[in-house]
Amino acid sequence: MLLSIRHHLRYAYDRPVFLEPMTLRLTPKQDCSQQLLVHSLRLDAAPAGSSAIQAADGSGALVCWFLEERDQLEITMEARVRTLRPNPFDWIITFAAAQRLPARYPAAEAAALAAYLDRPLGIGPGAGDGPGAGSVAAWAAGLAVAVEHDTAAFLIELADRIHHDFQHVGRFEGEPMAPEQTLAGRSGACRDTAMLFVAACRSQGLAARFVSGYSIHHPPEVTEHELHAWAEVYLSGAGWRGYDPSLGLAVADGHLVLATAPDHRLAAAVTGTYRGTGVTSTMTYALSVRALEADADQTP
Repeated sequence: MLLSIRHHLRYAYDRPVFLEPMTLRLTPKQDCSQQLLVHSLRLDAAPAGSSAIQAADGSGALVCWFLEERDQLEITMEARVRTLRPNPFDWIITFAAAQRLPARYPAAEAAALAAYLDRPLGIGPGAGDGPGAGSVAAWAAGLAVAVEHDTAAFLIELADRIHHDFQHVGRFEGEPMAPEQTLAGRSGACRDTAMLFVAACRSQGLAARFVSGYSIHHPPEVTEHELHAWAEVYLSGAGWRGYDPSLGLAVADGHLVLATAPDHRLAAAVTGTYRGTGVTSTMTYALSVRALEADADQTP
């Protein structure tokens, strides 16, 4: 599928501020599931300097730094990307101990996946402690029993349960809630349910990570395109495979990945801070995601 994306962001400050170095994760990934054909990333005023980098997970990013005060910053990303995975189930698990839950990986893979297996999610108060501690693991264990500990069936069941049993809401600010909080309230935005999916998978021995990007499908909580979040799980023999609990599906060619990370912080589209005592800021955005004909012109 050929997708066209235009993402415009505007940060406004009520008086000039100093912008600290900023990381822009607005370059779609290139891998076996998607091909970046055209890409441009523009700032309304040139920074003092910038450097294209490869992040820890292999995603492309742009680090910018600034010398002059400014009262606004506008960022525009345009891209055309061909997604390459029409069938999300074109895989097998090649390591027997990963076919059943709780899953295990070969030693070399387990070492490489350590950050996605054991790393604390580090979000919101109450994550991993307090009265809700262990609730996600117990819930996931019940789902594993329901599917007779079959790994592939568990992943679909987990995405389907979150999609059908939870209230999906639009929450435009703030970090993801702790997975225990999302589970207890049976409610959350896409980033909340993505983190719940990640935590449930890890409790069953599955390496999982947070994904930010775009989807041509509208999650039930929004009426227009938004930056979207879902999860990926690593399966021996299949590699990283996406699951979208907001939509209740295995990810195919209707999703486009910007960045992936053990938790949301290193997968944020834009990361940065500013210096200015008592200054308030606002962010506005406009996002367009369109599916094009396969032989369409390849200029934004």
